Amino acid sequence: MYRKILYLLLVSSGAIFAQNTQTIRGKVSDIDSEKLLGGASISLINTSLGTKSNENGEFIFEKVPVGRYQLQITFVGYQTQKITELILESGKELILDIKLKESSKELSEATVKAASNNISGALTSIQTITMEQVMRYPATFLDPARLATSFAGVANDNDQANGMVIRGNSPNGVQWRLEGVEIVNPNHLSNAGTFNDRATQNSGGVNILSAQLLGNMNFLTGAFPAEYGNATAGVMDMRLRKGNDQKHEFTAQAGIIGVDLAAEGPLSKHSKASYLVNYRYSFTGLLSLMGIKFGDEDIRFQDLAFNLNFPTKGAGTFTVFGMGGLSSNVFKAKVDSLKEFEKDLQDITFENRMGAIGMTHNVNIGDNGNWYTSFALSSRESFRQSLIDNRINEEDNIDDYKTSFYSAFTYRINPIFRIKSGIYIDKTAQSVNPSIFTPANNLRKYNADVFGIHPFANLNITANPRLSFNAGLYLANYLELYTTTSAEPRLSAQYKIGNRSSLNLAYGLHSQMILGTSNNLIKSHHLVLGNQINFKNNSYFKTELYYQSLFRIPIKSLASSESLGFSYSLINLSNGPTPMLLSQNGTGENYGLELTYQQFLTNGYYSLINLSLYNSTYVASDGKKRNTRFNGNHIFNATFGKEWTKTRGRFWGINARINWLGGFRETPIDEAASATANTTVYDESRAWKIKQKDYFRPDVRVYFKKSKAKYSRMFSIDIQNIANYQNESFSYYDTFRQKIIRRYQLGIIPLLNYRWEI
Repeated sequence: MYRKILYLLLVSSGAIFAQNTQTIRGKVSDIDSEKLLGGASISLINTSLGTKSNENGEFIFEKVPVGRYQLQITFVGYQTQKITELILESGKELILDIKLKESSKELSEATVKAASNNISGALTSIQTITMEQVMRYPATFLDPARLATSFAGVANDNDQANGMVIRGNSPNGVQWRLEGVEIVNPNHLSNAGTFNDRATQNSGGVNILSAQLLGNMNFLTGAFPAEYGNATAGVMDMRLRKGNDQKHEFTAQAGIIGVDLAAEGPLSKHSKASYLVNYRYSFTGLLSLMGIKFGDEDIRFQDLAFNLNFPTKGAGTFTVFGMGGLSSNVFKAKVDSLKEFEKDLQDITFENRMGAIGMTHNVNIGDNGNWYTSFALSSRESFRQSLIDNRINEEDNIDDYKTSFYSAFTYRINPIFRIKSGIYIDKTAQSVNPSIFTPANNLRKYNADVFGIHPFANLNITANPRLSFNAGLYLANYLELYTTTSAEPRLSAQYKIGNRSSLNLAYGLHSQMILGTSNNLIKSHHLVLGNQINFKNNSYFKTELYYQSLFRIPIKSLASSESLGFSYSLINLSNGPTPMLLSQNGTGENYGLELTYQQFLTNGYYSLINLSLYNSTYVASDGKKRNTRFNGNHIFNATFGKEWTKTRGRFWGINARINWLGGFRETPIDEAASATANTTVYDESRAWKIKQKDYFRPDVRVYFKKSKAKYSRMFSIDIQNIANYQNESFSYYDTFRQKIIRRYQLGIIPLLNYRWEI
């Protein structure tokens, strides 16, 4: 009897253990033509599992035990690729879209190692971002922009927001792309973290797109390839993942960020069409519905996003995508006994709405060509009102609209020559309607729209297995309100030193449209020299030297009677639209050195350590060379983590990050003049002379994952600023207290999250 019971227990536990598996599948294609590659060898490293792709480029591993894996793909005539940091959980199939690059001649042991594909073609200043990294790195708020501040040369401009200061540039120089086209600011609460509490152009409290929808992303920080225009600081190129086309899957998570619900699956049993949809409602909004305020304010946001995928037999693949978000924060004036600061006198309401909808088409042309087209409509509306004793003190509406069309044809002539050419067409409009002008906002009422046609072309030459070149041209051509044309060359080269090292060089002339200025294009020369050494343990060491020369920056004209000082330059602006019509004779200069060591997750350990030393200066209408607002001089990041597997399907990890930045700059406040004017008055003769104290913030993330036979769960806790350091934010003259007040950034913030996949 005992033997029978023991036997039954062993069999049942073995059956349960065996069920704790999942499927890994995907397709392999050429990165240029997207031709599906049959016969490619795919293996799971450190296992005996291997397979080949079929005639449709598809491969599958069934009943794979859940856990961490690395995938290696080899194919004759192509570079071997190793994809790291893959996680397989029982609640969701792992579906991969692998793109291989043709090699004119196979180099011994030549392997491309990355967490995801480089879809941009950039040779320098490029980082790939995956959803898995967003979920694993500490204090990301599940937001790719906050993850980006772990990379070299990138600093967060304020804890409350996801604004990216890249190599000393304003966050306004960053471009957001979705499915290959530019969109308006895709963030909730675009006023978050600003010292004047007004909308920013490119940042906010959190991204409207939940991380559950995001596929592989590329983040570029300088010398962009020819297809990227209208950006001088950086590009966040986001791509949506496609829903599972064979089975329905559901994900739910709840935490301090919000309640997040996602569903995906096939649209039909007779095709490979699929859907992916996600809805999220903020946790702070749920608290507000219960009458609980967060930080003395009623903060709410919600968003909905989707991606529909329709493959066809002969006409390529069509997708339809969309996103929309609503956010608001309301501050109510305090009763007399509780009033301490100027803000306490006011009722302040800020509302933000953003939406985008679009479609793509991707089709192979013969064996060596690919044609990709993307179209999107996006808009954002921001409203801010402040009341004192129920009378309007300030009120403004800022609306942005963008129509974007992108079409590109890629053709590989032979193993040596590859060409990519296309056109980018956009229409950008902005409406600024302040009902009351005050020196605090400097906003002027205007309506502007610009139509642009931007052809581009890039020729890639692989001269030999070690040497390759890119020569490209982007034409910025704007019509209607302004007629401006800018021919912008883009050049890059790579030389492979041995099998594990490469030397990279890139140059680009870049421009950005600024509505509301008398001459509308800011321009910047980018030059980058880099070296990367790859090691056998899935790690690399990278060095980059860069120089940026900015010109045609809007500054105050010497003949202007506006209230702005002669030290004013748009290079220091991080919020709002351009405040007024300005001349465009300002210049700027950024240069620096970046050192990066990255160990991809291997044997349960990963690390990302980087040091950036930089200088950022500008010249305004008074002719003096000054530090920019963002000239902190150094950035140090150390992110690392360790993961332990207790039993198959059960593992936990701890992640930590140390962020040490040189303090940003401030302009001294003239206290006497501020008291007379009853508002903050700066001493413009000493613009940006004050350097804030160094910023220091340690973050920690701990998680536990458990996979059952048909579902998986994860519990995590992030603690941002676990040491509760007081980092300086800004100063202002408070008219209620009649003195200068120093404001600080966020202290310790615990972020709990529970995730369930089935």
